[in-house]
Amino acid sequence: MEVMMQLGLLAVGFVLLVKGADWFVEGASKVAEKFGIPQLVIGLTIVAIGTSLPEAAVSVSAALKGSAEITIGNILGSNILNVLLILGITAVIKPIAVQKSTVRYEIPFVILVSALLFGIGYADNTVGRSEGMILWGLMFCYLGYLLEMSKKGVPLLEENPREDKSMPVWKMLVLIVLGGVMIVAGSDVAVDAATELARIFGMSERLIGLTIVAFGTSLPELVTSVTAAIKGKADIAVGNIVGSNIFNILFVVGTSALITPVAYAPAFLLDSVVCIAAAVLLWLCVCKNKRLGRAGGVIMLLGYGGYFIYLMH
Repeated sequence: MEVMMQLGLLAVGFVLLVKGADWFVEGASKVAEKFGIPQLVIGLTIVAIGTSLPEAAVSVSAALKGSAEITIGNILGSNILNVLLILGITAVIKPIAVQKSTVRYEIPFVILVSALLFGIGYADNTVGRSEGMILWGLMFCYLGYLLEMSKKGVPLLEENPREDKSMPVWKMLVLIVLGGVMIVAGSDVAVDAATELARIFGMSERLIGLTIVAFGTSLPELVTSVTAAIKGKADIAVGNIVGSNIFNILFVVGTSALITPVAYAPAFLLDSVVCIAAAVLLWLCVCKNKRLGRAGGVIMLLGYGGYFIYLMH
């Protein structure tokens, strides 16, 4: 009976996520078109922060409750899942073009901050307040870079001058806010239900963080990326994942560490290496043709399959 109830809650969470993510991308895309903001910038900021909210909520509350393994596991698991599983699925559904700036700057920056997190964890097995301040400092540097990129006006991959522009601004903002609320609420319900199911079946806290919680909090990225790719908003599909991974480390881990020092178990060092390797694999797949094709997507899915088998053992 308990299992059936949790499965029902899981389904409700998924429905909220799917519809919320759809509205969120729709609103963000239309704001971009209305004000001439590059879709890539929208993807790297509004959509990325919006879809990182579940990770932030889960990680901060887990850190406050002393469940450090869920805090770090959630971020590492989400970032690995974002690249290998979500971009893998997205590319298999529809090959996606990648902006030159994403290949030159953003993906290498993901590799850098992932390596930094590994270094912090390796040094003293704790992400303290001073490290939290460093992560926040890097986040402000990243936001400054985005602002510069926005001023330069990175060209859109596609123009989309449909009747969408006639939609009033308040309606676009309602779509973004309502979609964001539904994403967070849906993730919350789905993660609680999934975590409860994991506990019923006797899984460890680290495994819950790296798999169930990571998958639950990454559902918005999955739905927004696949939706964006199907709608032809390629910049948002890739920018969302890259931006989310950057914000997960800098904003979510940084904020958690500023509130309370977060323990970094030695077992997570291998997961950190996988996180770095996933970002390097993404860069290798797109550096030549500025495009993530189906072959690259399949390689990523196989990579995640191998990592998942390792976790289950």
